[in-house]
Amino acid sequence: MITISYYNMLSLPDVSCYFQLEYLNSKSDKPVAAGDKVLFLMLTRDEKEGHISAEDVYPIATRGVVESIENEWALVRTTSRVDLDGIQPDGKHFQAQLRTRPEISDLDLEEQQERFQKMRAAMLDALEGTQWLMGARNYIMRWSNMNELITFTSSMLQISSEEKFAILAEDSVARRAENMEKAFYESLELFKVNREAQSAQKENNEQLYREQAIRKQIDFLQDELDKLHPENVTDVQKFEQKIRESGMNDTARAEAEKVLNRMKQEGKDGHEYGMLYDYLDFVTSLVWKKEPATDIDLKAAKAVLDEDHFGLKKTKGRILQQIAVMALNKKQSGSILLFVGAPGTGKTSIGQSIAKALGRKYVRVSLGGVRDEAEIRGHRRTYIGAMPGRIMEGIRRSGASNPVVVLDEVDKLVRDYGGDPSSALLEVLDPEQNATFTDHYMNVPYDLSDVLFVCTANTTDTIPGPLLDRMEVISFPGYSALEKFQIARRHLLPKAMEKAGIQAEQLAVSDDALRAVISDYTMEAGVRRLKNRLDTLCRAAAVKLVSGEAEQVSVEPGDLRALLETAPIRHDRVLEAKAPGIVTGLAWTQAGGEILFIESLLAKGNGKTIITGQLGDVMKESVQIAVSLVKSMFPDQAERFEKNDLHVHVPAGAVPKDGPSAGITLTTALASLVTGTPVSAEYAMTGEVSLRGVVMPIGGLPEKLMAAQRAGVKKVFIPEENVDDLMDVAEEVKQALEIIPVHYAAEVLERVGILKPASAAA
Repeated sequence: MITISYYNMLSLPDVSCYFQLEYLNSKSDKPVAAGDKVLFLMLTRDEKEGHISAEDVYPIATRGVVESIENEWALVRTTSRVDLDGIQPDGKHFQAQLRTRPEISDLDLEEQQERFQKMRAAMLDALEGTQWLMGARNYIMRWSNMNELITFTSSMLQISSEEKFAILAEDSVARRAENMEKAFYESLELFKVNREAQSAQKENNEQLYREQAIRKQIDFLQDELDKLHPENVTDVQKFEQKIRESGMNDTARAEAEKVLNRMKQEGKDGHEYGMLYDYLDFVTSLVWKKEPATDIDLKAAKAVLDEDHFGLKKTKGRILQQIAVMALNKKQSGSILLFVGAPGTGKTSIGQSIAKALGRKYVRVSLGGVRDEAEIRGHRRTYIGAMPGRIMEGIRRSGASNPVVVLDEVDKLVRDYGGDPSSALLEVLDPEQNATFTDHYMNVPYDLSDVLFVCTANTTDTIPGPLLDRMEVISFPGYSALEKFQIARRHLLPKAMEKAGIQAEQLAVSDDALRAVISDYTMEAGVRRLKNRLDTLCRAAAVKLVSGEAEQVSVEPGDLRALLETAPIRHDRVLEAKAPGIVTGLAWTQAGGEILFIESLLAKGNGKTIITGQLGDVMKESVQIAVSLVKSMFPDQAERFEKNDLHVHVPAGAVPKDGPSAGITLTTALASLVTGTPVSAEYAMTGEVSLRGVVMPIGGLPEKLMAAQRAGVKKVFIPEENVDDLMDVAEEVKQALEIIPVHYAAEVLERVGILKPASAAA
């Protein structure tokens, strides 16, 4: 069998064509003779030094027979189309199974001839007045059918190899004729355009052919320019390639192609071109293909968390549970984690560690102060300056479809006339909905089900209930002094020295100095202020080193005042002198725990209750409850409340205070006042009370106990129902304090000496 290959020629059945005998012999292992079979192939690319692979040819060819040989020419007649099955390279040639490809004869010969006559006449008309007409007329008039016309002109038609193959592969004779007509007339119109033809045809079809021909010519010329100058690829071509390679879903691809067509029509000078460009640049920058599931090494993940964060045993244990569930399911699953705690406790940075442990990309999205729903869902493109929402912008920045996304400060979302951004987050964080999350700017769904969302907040009080229900709250109670020391020694100080360019041998900070920085120069539950203090310390040391004042700087507690250029922070300490009506309470703030003093005083008056210290409504009600409770417990002292004004003050007066945990402290202070019994400064207490005298549970127990330890308190009363919360309290804190669970207010009054045991029993 002889194989004849053409790169730019379309061979159809029922065509007779002359070939140079020398060319045929060069394609055969023996001289060509009459009766030999010939196979016409279409190459997908340029022939490569005589070596042909299976990918180099299209799987449909045309069979032919050598009818005669005259001088140096061989007349070959094509007979039928064949399918090539099982193509195997065989040196210079290849082996394949041939199977005749049937045709659907759905176009009668009379109509075929009528179309052929029109096409031939059109070609002769197009050549009218050209230098090629005389030489080409006789050649053209020898053509007998449409297949011959297309075969002999295919090398001149400005259509791609794929389009030529589509014509050859069409089984329907009628549809093939339509495709051939379309390709022929488009090329003919292109020929006329190149000759600067007089005017476009009035008929709609001819006008369409002309327009398409011009576009094809532009594309063809642009392709040639791109080959010569790859760096000058147009925006349209760049986005066409990006859309092809993006892996978008069908809806997104249709929208992107729609916008791309508008961009083509608009042109670079169009006023909407920039907006269309930005949209395509955004959607093609997203990763649409789902990342393959990878094996998760739980031991390695635990090692990463332990290396990056000291303490937080409960928090890291819950994160490992989440990772273990993902490892078993081979996909993203489990609850949305919400880390709640004071600033600087490591809520955001632990998100980075989770990404590192999972081998994923990390991105942080700050939601503090967001007041417009469009910040979450994006702006509709009908608005000027429309942008995607922060969620999708974060996904784009991550460069992955399954990053770890930390939604920072979800408690600081603001609801106003612009909408409720917290409601927009409901879809983002709901595993049942986020697989088809639709950003208004994109206007197409994007799958967020593989994204691991981690949220952070300082408090849950301002988070709407429906949003909070979608998340599992994990508390960050703050660090004890021992934990802060280890964090500073292992992480903060080495990073501060590296940031300042100080070598390890150039700066030595003693353990006592480090503990002094923690205890005397910071007042927080986290370590952010501690980091700032150590940065300041390293900068001060850098000045000494660079100025030549010292080759090595050693820091002791006595050096801190000069190096940090600030006075030690004054922490509230327990009072040394006892006085009736003054009791130490415990409070929770966003910066951690603090002690506070409840001061009460009776003065001549008419029974008014004066409350100062910027107390909120909850604490004001606690004062009223405490007054009523003390009156009921000490009925013989009730007259003192009627003939005197009661003044309750909570220093410092400039700091607002509120919260449901001061009831037992207020009750004890008032009982101490009316009985004249001072309460020892070694006691502190926390808990709300009811009118029945029951001490009710409170929150923030770990932070409050740490504050008590720091202030020098020895004994702390806590609600009995908070005993289980002691497991979250650091061991060093529990060892330093005597923690006394109580159920009734009378138990507290008895322990501090206000009530006698017999009275308490009664």
